[in-house]
Amino acid sequence: MKVTYNSWQKEYKNPFGAIQANSAVKWSIAIDEPVQEVILWLTKHNESPVAYPMNYDEQTKKYETQVKIGSSGLYNYYFAIKQNDQMQYVDQGLFGQGNLIQDNHDLNQFQLTCYDRKVPRVDWYEQGVVYQIFPDRFANGNPHGEITGRKKNSFIYATQEDDPYYIKNTRGEIIRWDFFGGNLAGIRQKIPYLKKLGVTTIYLNPIFLAISNHRYDTADFMKIDPMLGTEKDLRDLIHALHQNHMHLILDGVFNHVGQDSIYFKAAIKDKNSHYYSWFNFIDYPEKYQSWWGVSSLPEVNKSNPEYQDFIYGENGVLAKWTGMQVDGWRLDVADELPMDFLRNIRTRLMKENCQVMIGEVWEDASNKLVNSKFRPYVAGDNLTGVMNYPVRNFVTNLLTTDDDAAEISIMSKLASLIEHYPSNFLRNCLNNIGTHDTVRIKTVLHDNEKLVAIAFGLMFMLPGVPCIYYGDEAGLIGKKDPDNRRFFPWGHESQSLINKVSAWVKLRKQNKILVTGKIAFMHFNVGVNAIIRYDEKNILIYCFNRTDQDIVLTKDNLKFYCLPDSLVSVVSSALDQVQLAAQSDLIKRKRIAVK
Repeated sequence: MKVTYNSWQKEYKNPFGAIQANSAVKWSIAIDEPVQEVILWLTKHNESPVAYPMNYDEQTKKYETQVKIGSSGLYNYYFAIKQNDQMQYVDQGLFGQGNLIQDNHDLNQFQLTCYDRKVPRVDWYEQGVVYQIFPDRFANGNPHGEITGRKKNSFIYATQEDDPYYIKNTRGEIIRWDFFGGNLAGIRQKIPYLKKLGVTTIYLNPIFLAISNHRYDTADFMKIDPMLGTEKDLRDLIHALHQNHMHLILDGVFNHVGQDSIYFKAAIKDKNSHYYSWFNFIDYPEKYQSWWGVSSLPEVNKSNPEYQDFIYGENGVLAKWTGMQVDGWRLDVADELPMDFLRNIRTRLMKENCQVMIGEVWEDASNKLVNSKFRPYVAGDNLTGVMNYPVRNFVTNLLTTDDDAAEISIMSKLASLIEHYPSNFLRNCLNNIGTHDTVRIKTVLHDNEKLVAIAFGLMFMLPGVPCIYYGDEAGLIGKKDPDNRRFFPWGHESQSLINKVSAWVKLRKQNKILVTGKIAFMHFNVGVNAIIRYDEKNILIYCFNRTDQDIVLTKDNLKFYCLPDSLVSVVSSALDQVQLAAQSDLIKRKRIAVK
């Protein structure tokens, strides 16, 4: 018996991908032999499975059923087929294709995401390019490079070429923080560089008063760290960015604070302090709940009404800084913040006419479970997007594996993510191939700048907003933290890599298809693959060869995934007999009329 189902094809599932609540979904499945019955089993998370019989349609020659999905949430489904009084099952194979199996144990069920409402589409963000800056490591804008706001128990490097280094005690705790002296004035002075590169938005790691160089240990949410500058410096930066048609996203760290914060110090000094209830003490004052057990990062009780009001109230943290015309926020460890907290943050930002709220969620945010409880991040009433770490995994894995089947599996996993996310949410995701928490992309790819250029090409080809981690475009290297936070290599940049990235930024701006187009994948052999973006009029193909051998593509050996049958011959012809030099890539455009 041959069974055909493909969740990427509308003739089998319509509409494609995630759906809005109170929408109908039509499922169809083709079977080449007579069967007794076909049932769609649909289950909402934490609810009982529901059976929907599928009826045979003489016209389409498929078994079909239509179901109205009334409420948002996480759904899973599979098909059960009865033939000769024996049951067989269809679960999910690669790229949404049905996989016929005999046993219903450990089924790899298809996912159906259902959301309440669409998140906003913000043109400047969705169509732009973001640049992430670790403020201490980018540029010093003071007249003679002087450093203000020096901190106790810290040291400042002699040169910008020095490698970052922590001084720790015998317990592994950092006891001397290191600084280079980057500041807000330096970022403002480098706007011409960023504008030439094509950047339209800057995302800053935390800038509020803290002890550390990363500033995720906030000491005072209402003050700019004096080492970075003043409130005037921030206003000047925002004004300069807006004058250049650029935007600013700040980092909000609302899950925990620093051990030396004004809030925690007051709590451990006096139980009667109103800050005492902000924290969860296990054995006052010595033992308390902290982020991942790190004692220097006391966790805040996010359910405390006073703390909530402090963050998103009328006179709170978000109101103050967003009121300075900050354009968006990225929320640190968003998956550790309660859902009502996220929703109220979103409400506050909307009141401030701020539509961009990106959460740090490392996995597929559509099916994230926290303590076995489903988190509806894509529902539409909280996050507008997430940092898309699966994109980094896709890129690094695809460029480092030597296994044919593994490459196909890697592309299929990304296809699943794309299918799971609502379209607006997907376009809002902040794609990256490097951040302050990851090994530098050039280091991952063994200092091979040809492969780094391909990595950037892959990131720019994918749905979502590309985010460049400062220095990656200049060839900066670095292993895990703190080595991945070196100072920007001014005067020693890789100009060839910068030119490549600039070309990709320009290509994205000139081709709306890279923002709103659909996606498909191609595989030739190990190390030779392609990403395809298309719409009703155009196809854009990015094909790369990461091997050390020159390759000639032949259409007989091209394998396509998620691409409509009507376009396979078009793309095959465009790539037939194309020669790809070793460790190189190419871009092909084709104007079409999609039927």
